[in-house]
Amino acid sequence: MSTPELGLPMAVPAPDLPARVRIYEVGARDGLQNEKATVPTEVKAEFVRRLADSGLTTIEATSFVHPKWVPQLADAEQLFPLVSDLGGSSGVHLPVLVPNERGLDRALALGARHVALFASATESFAKANLNRTVDESLAMFEPVVSRAKADKVHVRGYISMCFGDPWEGPVPIHHVVRVCKALMDMGCDELSLGDTIGVATPGHVQTLLDELNEEGVPTSALGVHFHDTYGQALANTLAALQHGVTTVDASAGGLGGCPYAKSATGNLATEDLVWMLQGLGIETGVDLARLTATSVWMAERLGRPSPSRTVKALSHKE
Repeated sequence: MSTPELGLPMAVPAPDLPARVRIYEVGARDGLQNEKATVPTEVKAEFVRRLADSGLTTIEATSFVHPKWVPQLADAEQLFPLVSDLGGSSGVHLPVLVPNERGLDRALALGARHVALFASATESFAKANLNRTVDESLAMFEPVVSRAKADKVHVRGYISMCFGDPWEGPVPIHHVVRVCKALMDMGCDELSLGDTIGVATPGHVQTLLDELNEEGVPTSALGVHFHDTYGQALANTLAALQHGVTTVDASAGGLGGCPYAKSATGNLATEDLVWMLQGLGIETGVDLARLTATSVWMAERLGRPSPSRTVKALSHKE
């Protein structure tokens, strides 16, 4: 008998936490972009559909980055039409990553209504990932955000390297705040604070959120994106929840990393996040059993077990 059938985890709410959390599922994009082998388009589409069937309502579907840079997602034009119907009456949002105006054009041509762009808090990562300085990349994003908002498209801004950089080491908090403010001033609807190499700790998370609030960036506009390199992702998520953050990025089965940051291991596993949130009595709308089955299904297609501890425990797979 599985632990959910036994009524586990037992819901024991903690004080001063949100009643509900929106999980921003990144497995189909951030998870699969780091795979060495290309996953067939039909499998990706089935993955997205299964994630939606599990109750996830925000599923990042793909990326319109040039195929030369992210070859695993070169099939964006073929994939998006296979899942775009989910964005209709079912109420599932399917954001896509757009790096520049050309990427935006491609996304809008297929009917995308939620887009995300990828900024950096550090010069080294901006150069590695965008081949530009931080300021040059922000200048590139301005017309993207402006055009998207003119078309009433929801815009998310990712900020990478918010807590540490593999080339520069610790990242000064004011560097992160500056980039966040610039993206908000452009018109981004929400921001995702990325711990790209997984070095954040809870006090660092709380301090960054405090500084952003002091500089006029509201908690309601912030999401968090943690990697579990040092086993801190859930602890950091709890710190963010205690601050009032209600959007948490996660990847089904713990898939993913970053092709431009070699020390980045997998994202926070969605199942591990849901287990913790259920135990805290926080609503997510996610069926954990269905989600776990989806990650087991995808792991079989990738030819390796899921790194998620919850997936392993609930599927009895080592």
